Amino acid sequence: MKKDEPPFDFPDTLEGFEYAFNEKGQLRHIKTGEPFVFNYREDLHRWNQKRYEALGEIITKYVYELLEKDCHLQKISIPVDATESEPKSFIFMSEDALTNPQKLMVLIHGSGVVRAGQWARRLIINEDLDSGTQIPFIKRAVDEGYGVIVLNPNENYIEVEKPKMRKQLSADGTDEPAEKRERREKVSKETKKRRDFFEKYRNPQKEKEMMQLFIRENGSPEEHAVYVWDHFIAKSAAESVFFVAHSYGGLAFVELMIQREADVKSKVTAVALTDSVHNVWHQEAGKTIREWMRENCCNWVSSSEPLDTSVESMLPDCPRVSAGTDRHELTSWKSFPSIFKFFAEASQAKSSSQKPTLTRRSHRIKHEEL
Repeated sequence: MKKDEPPFDFPDTLEGFEYAFNEKGQLRHIKTGEPFVFNYREDLHRWNQKRYEALGEIITKYVYELLEKDCHLQKISIPVDATESEPKSFIFMSEDALTNPQKLMVLIHGSGVVRAGQWARRLIINEDLDSGTQIPFIKRAVDEGYGVIVLNPNENYIEVEKPKMRKQLSADGTDEPAEKRERREKVSKETKKRRDFFEKYRNPQKEKEMMQLFIRENGSPEEHAVYVWDHFIAKSAAESVFFVAHSYGGLAFVELMIQREADVKSKVTAVALTDSVHNVWHQEAGKTIREWMRENCCNWVSSSEPLDTSVESMLPDCPRVSAGTDRHELTSWKSFPSIFKFFAEASQAKSSSQKPTLTRRSHRIKHEEL
């Protein structure tokens, strides 16, 4: 027999869930000190999943707060010319993002439930803030003199409740004989009663029907990347722009290159991809883009090989090296030191008018440096 499902009525704060992040950035239960437990109620997978999602929404807001308070980034609303009533999104920028004359770092996460400042919700909840968020990248970038822009490519629409359709009376409804109308209404009531009973059994908590209102010029990760490029990155004073793009973020970057090839080539110095899902054939990236990527990009992929070990590529685009982990969601965090080394080499090469050499030897980081 199907268990009665408790209502989807969850707290809207970490304290309400009785969880908090400790000094190591790990999510722990306030009373027991235990990590997060997904199966809070046995045999109620849907309820447990809804609880996990509710906690995830709180985590998203918590990371937004850290970006502003801890990393001192500014929240910038987009579209820049949005009216008061239209759907809006936002990105985060350091104060000097557009004015820093030297370096700008742009961070793009992957697809799914993650939002600005996150690499993986699962890592934030089950591991720690360092591995699951972009905060270590932002803090080190600021320390090393970069301006920073954090994209928000999954915030493509707002959800509003669907307006209920009004039933229209038939024109001849009034001429219907009373006896016939009563019989029809009785059948209709019984049918509705049966339908409601089965619906309650199948879906005990009928959720509100929602509709999506897309954000102008930001209705997809690819659109968002082009929009932020046109309105912010392209206008920045930085001589050198660097991208870190994870998973679907890599695909969004390649799409940006296809649409703004000349601009990207003139402004971007190096691109670090982490387990990127881009495909130069499917995305129809031209020969000149593929050549540029071979010279200026590196993809840290999930692999059981040691960090920075060269990994063979089936596609004729950027070099691939091991991220030092076979877990997709961990590739950004595990390749963190190598990415900054790669950018430093690219900067140095640019200042001496040479291209960075993406060889196994130049990428290899000794264990003691870690």
